[in-house]
Amino acid sequence: MLTIPNNENRKSNRLANEKSPYLLQHAHNPVDWYPWGEEAFNRAKNENKSVFLSIGYSTCHWCHVMERESFEDDEVAEILNDNYISIKVDREERPDLDHFYMDVCQALTGSGGWPLTVFLTPDKTPFFAGTYFPKESKYGRPGLTDVLTQIRAVWISDRNRLEKSGNKIIKTLTSKPEPTKPSDPHPQLLEHGYNYLKSSYDPVYGGFGAKPKFPTPHQLFFLLRYWKQQDEPLALEMVERTLKCMYAGGIYDHVGYGFSRYSTDRKWLVPHFEKMLYDNALLALAYLETFQVTKNPFYARVAREIFTYVLRDMVSPQGGFYTAEDADSEGEEGKFYVWSRQEAIEILGKEEGEFYCNLYDLTPNGNFEGQNIPNLIKPHLNKQTYGIINGDVDPLILNRLEMARQKLFAVRERRIHPYKDDKILTSWNGLMIAALARGAWVLNDKQYAQAAVKATKFLLTHLRDDNGRLLARYRDGEANYPAYLDDYAFLVWGLIELYQATFETNYLENALKLTREMQDLFRDKEDGGFFFIGHDAEQLPSRTKELQDGAIPSGNSVAALNLLRLAGITGNQAMEKLAAEQLRAFAGTITDYPAGYSFYLCALSFYLGPPMEIVIASSRQEPVTTESNQDNQKQNQNNTQKQNQDQNQSAKLLEILRSAFLPQATILLYPQGDEGEKIAALAPHISDKTPIDNKTTIYLCQNYACQAPINDSSELVKQISQSPKNKTANKIEDKTVYH
Repeated sequence: MLTIPNNENRKSNRLANEKSPYLLQHAHNPVDWYPWGEEAFNRAKNENKSVFLSIGYSTCHWCHVMERESFEDDEVAEILNDNYISIKVDREERPDLDHFYMDVCQALTGSGGWPLTVFLTPDKTPFFAGTYFPKESKYGRPGLTDVLTQIRAVWISDRNRLEKSGNKIIKTLTSKPEPTKPSDPHPQLLEHGYNYLKSSYDPVYGGFGAKPKFPTPHQLFFLLRYWKQQDEPLALEMVERTLKCMYAGGIYDHVGYGFSRYSTDRKWLVPHFEKMLYDNALLALAYLETFQVTKNPFYARVAREIFTYVLRDMVSPQGGFYTAEDADSEGEEGKFYVWSRQEAIEILGKEEGEFYCNLYDLTPNGNFEGQNIPNLIKPHLNKQTYGIINGDVDPLILNRLEMARQKLFAVRERRIHPYKDDKILTSWNGLMIAALARGAWVLNDKQYAQAAVKATKFLLTHLRDDNGRLLARYRDGEANYPAYLDDYAFLVWGLIELYQATFETNYLENALKLTREMQDLFRDKEDGGFFFIGHDAEQLPSRTKELQDGAIPSGNSVAALNLLRLAGITGNQAMEKLAAEQLRAFAGTITDYPAGYSFYLCALSFYLGPPMEIVIASSRQEPVTTESNQDNQKQNQNNTQKQNQDQNQSAKLLEILRSAFLPQATILLYPQGDEGEKIAALAPHISDKTPIDNKTTIYLCQNYACQAPINDSSELVKQISQSPKNKTANKIEDKTVYH
């Protein structure tokens, strides 16, 4: 899967022995690279040299640019090799190093990004930092050759000054206030977060802020929960418009499916073409939840298309999910994804080609550097596009477009593909497991459960050390690096979702086991919260806690919601207390900017309730799972009429639960037999809940009050329909949304 540029005439450096695709991309640079480790720092000490640290990732466009301009350049390599010890780090393998040195860069420059460039003393103390440096000064940026020369001169003439500067930076970082600011978590935080998002919302194209625009699906998760609790229609409108406009734009791959990392413009037209596993996992969840809320099949279709992309292009033979696909191919960003109008017409034929080109904005002059990114950003041009993004298009039109898409896709598959980073990260796999499991539950599609199960088995089998400690990265037969907080939190999230999709108790058991390990390794027993690195990992000058969301939710916030859900499932009061402590530890921190902590707000929303506990008491010994329902229905002819009725009624009850948006709910299956004994051992409070009249029965408790047992589907609908009614957002209107 890994494709390294042809460097037959280049001598390899030490990175050739690494597993990271990013490091291997640099294995034939003339720079004498080292991986992070004591060998490099010992040599720096022995030779009295400073360290040049470069941090990036394999699908980073500007990392590629800096490599081509500088790290493949003999002049730059000579300066580095003569005067520095050079170290390359993959930020996705070592997010601990990336977090720490990114804090340094932001403290020194006020901004950050990748590639991250840091100069260190031999004892790892940073004294200068920046991001991308061109070889020669341009774009208003100093040239790398000038920076290297000047820093080397100061290192020789006044090393003491650089070391003092570095020590001052470390002191500032280690003495800055921790994000742990205890305060009572209160409902006003939810309102503050909503008001901030409302103030930055783009009512024309959706999303928040101006360009560039990022998906940030966790903000949409929060808005859906705010709509649910507060009966606020604008919250749902913001979600719907954002999801529809993102899909309409070029950030969505209308030929091969899946979302790119972000849009460079306000309209979502021109993406940064790299595709990341985590974006597609989180966006699939957002579309699934919005489908539950609105019942609009458009959202379910987009979720299925995302899964089609992932299961086609991003899954390893063993079941784990790859990390990302590059923006570049053949040295050009986006080349793989763009089309000329004439090319599309030649492939599709004149009539179908013009129909497709007019619909997807493929023009003679192009909409991107003379080429075209397929998009649906101008629905006022025709009724078909309007129908596509609002879920009411004629099925014949969809079929016609699908036939055209398949022809274009077949041709595109013959192009040179973007580079694929085929390492497997525990954290990002946890997110995709969560998304697929939710897809299996919401869409009642067992293929998604099967994919999530296979990935889970792979992680729990291969991402462990000899002592059973969870590890962060797997590639080419090697697992490495002690797992970080995000690995534990995201995998537990996936396991909880997988339990509630399949009702197989072993997933719940593993979620509880990993949560205990997480507490032992990462918990700050004095000030609350969880550190990013475990106490058994390589310690940096500052052991930080990550709380603010970035491209992915904060591990601390995901851990808080996991604890709350596990407490609700098991009835474990100690776990509930720990979850409350987690929320209280950070409540004061997020007051000034609650929208930057949207997943914390999701956890807080769950905590503030009202809670909903659902127990499905089944008269059958085997679980009533997503995987078994369809197969069992095929066996109806062999059952008695009464058994058929009971099974059909059970299926109806489950379908009602699947279709409902119940973010406050925990759902357990309590079947008879061995599986029932296993779940009762984990959740003793359900042991008195038995089927009524030997029929599948729902026990529902809302807002600390339990209802009478339910085995009638109409009564179940009545009991769970406490959400705002008829508050769906307005459809995207031609005149107001697109100009």
